Amino acid sequence: MSDSPTVETTPAALRRAAALWPDGEAVADVQSGHDTRWTWPELLEQVRGFAAGLIARGVQHGDRVVIWAPNTRHWMVAALGVQYAGGTVVPANTRYTGSETLELVQRTDAVAAVLAGDFLGTERIGDLASAAGGSLSATTRLRTVVRIPLGGSETASTDVEILDLEAVQGLATDALLADADARADAVTGDDVADILFTSGTTGRSKGVIALHRQTIAGARGWGANGELGERDRYLIVNPFFHTFGYKAGFLVCVLFGATVIPLAVYSTAETLRLIQDEKATVVPGAPTIFQTLLDEPTRPGYDLSSLRLAVTGASIVPVVLVERMQTDLGLETVITAYGQTETMGFITSCRPDDDAVTVATTCGRAYPGMEIRIGEHGEILTRGEMVMQGYLDDPENTAEAFTDDGWLRTGDVGEIDERGNLRITDRLKDMYINGGFNVYPAEIEQSLARLDGVVESAVIGVPDERMGEVGKAFVVRREGSALTEQDVLDFAAEHLANFKRPRSVEFVGSFPRNASGKILKTELR
Repeated sequence: MSDSPTVETTPAALRRAAALWPDGEAVADVQSGHDTRWTWPELLEQVRGFAAGLIARGVQHGDRVVIWAPNTRHWMVAALGVQYAGGTVVPANTRYTGSETLELVQRTDAVAAVLAGDFLGTERIGDLASAAGGSLSATTRLRTVVRIPLGGSETASTDVEILDLEAVQGLATDALLADADARADAVTGDDVADILFTSGTTGRSKGVIALHRQTIAGARGWGANGELGERDRYLIVNPFFHTFGYKAGFLVCVLFGATVIPLAVYSTAETLRLIQDEKATVVPGAPTIFQTLLDEPTRPGYDLSSLRLAVTGASIVPVVLVERMQTDLGLETVITAYGQTETMGFITSCRPDDDAVTVATTCGRAYPGMEIRIGEHGEILTRGEMVMQGYLDDPENTAEAFTDDGWLRTGDVGEIDERGNLRITDRLKDMYINGGFNVYPAEIEQSLARLDGVVESAVIGVPDERMGEVGKAFVVRREGSALTEQDVLDFAAEHLANFKRPRSVEFVGSFPRNASGKILKTELR
């Protein structure tokens, strides 16, 4: 069922879902021995209760609430509940330390925080309190810490009151529920829905301010392009704290009625099990996700026939990977897409009826409501209804992010073909110059992806006295492969012009990555 273009806020979208699909399964949270399933009306009631509890705790319209937790049903209730009460969601990366999360709390003047408690051996509440020197009340504006109990001992304490999520919901009265509904009524498309922080790969992270109408427009465009509907079951391995798991994830399901199947900790075995047992139809992810699924030795033992759609992106996608996703995973539709946090995660996408060559070699056309063009030095520029308002408390970087005539600078280099399809050649900052020739590492990485034994590669420029810079390739070898440095250099010599060939190779076990799956080449350097 196509989404109504009149819905401009997440509270309106959730109410609409409850009305349109009263018996539809909204959430199937079947992790860690739990089996919690909610219909859309049940999810709405969970959200209303949490919103009412936040109001009881003094959260006002426009207040900011940090969420530091993995993918579970609780994250959805927290985020949608904050927005239902008129607040703004500030997601925190689950990889952050207590100090990094404290910085987000302080920079956004958050009045509440929703934390996972004990998760992956780390007590998040204790980490945050420790980073604050034991006094959150003295170092932040926090009045409430909401704990999501995920198992393990809960021993942390702080000078700000800690309440379990269910306890916050338990504060709801009929009067407070009515207040929550009134708050939801008052939310408009021009209210701030969320502040997502960039990965900070080039310096201090920047807070991207997104309005409800921008966030909804992005999710609507993504879902419509993927032809999602109430019969789809969406396994979300991408983190909810990132646009891929949030705006191209569970929010899409709210708009189109698909079931959310969250995955808190990625593993190939658990992913394959959930696809089989829950009959997942949609599984987007960064290229490395599909690479690990393809390379999993037990994969042939799982029934993956329910899958119909995979969407990938987040980095340069090797052509050979797309080919294997189609042939080895038996996917009916593979789509490559391109976006940034500053554009809600959405700029261009292939379409389901695109031919294999288009999908494998481009990122498709601009989404409806978005435009692209090529600017100076080949930089991709974009503008449209999904482009951010700006960076939080940062007018200087906001001004630098846009051209004088209002186009957002992406920092990526690319070209547009005669049909409007975008091909990304690289990041501006990743380009290096070898003997006067511009070298784009993505082209080399695409070539190396076809070498047997290469799981993944990343190429950077390193200083050279004679040539200025030469290429160095970091390579992850397939398990059991006897691939050598000379094998890689010989392959490059056969398939690449001299100035593009890497001059050295280093084998690594894995790559450092940000939340969206992009390799952090700054760390490789």
